[in-house]
Amino acid sequence: MSRPLRLDRTESPVSLHERAMDDLRFIRKTMERSGSFTAVPGWGGVAIGAIALPAAWVASQQPTPQRWLAVWLATAAVAGAIAAATLAIKSRRFGAPLATGPGRKFLMSFLPPVGAAVALTVALFPDNSTAVLPGLWMLCYGAAVISAGTFSVGAVPLMGIGFMWIGTLALATPAAWADAWMALGFGGLHLGFGALIARRHGG
Repeated sequence: MSRPLRLDRTESPVSLHERAMDDLRFIRKTMERSGSFTAVPGWGGVAIGAIALPAAWVASQQPTPQRWLAVWLATAAVAGAIAAATLAIKSRRFGAPLATGPGRKFLMSFLPPVGAAVALTVALFPDNSTAVLPGLWMLCYGAAVISAGTFSVGAVPLMGIGFMWIGTLALATPAAWADAWMALGFGGLHLGFGALIARRHGG
């Protein structure tokens, strides 16, 4: 009497399990990578902070509001160029395009509060309301960083909260302190958080 053939057990269940684990690891790494997107890369933030500190001193020495504003507008233009260049370099290196995915969400969250700050500056400056501008700038910038930071690493929204606190203090203290608050915000916070992001999140 012939016995039924016994088929040897294959390793397919194990292979299937291993393949599923590999897929999960790939998905997790992809999500982590997309979450590491930052609006201002770490070294870019450090460079912006290094520019803002002397700019605050130069601005404090200006004899007229017009020249004071010119110093800060020139500083903002240089800082914007640094941010754009370092952002492009880091996004290319991490394979995170700015036109789609987290990059697009980040920019769409960051830009509207910055645009509001520009519009308010244009509206307030002719009325000699320069005393409120430093606080307003830091509040709007902080709001932009917090909004964009929801698509980034945890250090980014924390920096935004710091800007909003300093902006509030700038509005609540004498106008003569404004450039010191600007140095602490745009200088100190960018230096500190920029170095943190560069060290922990790849530059």
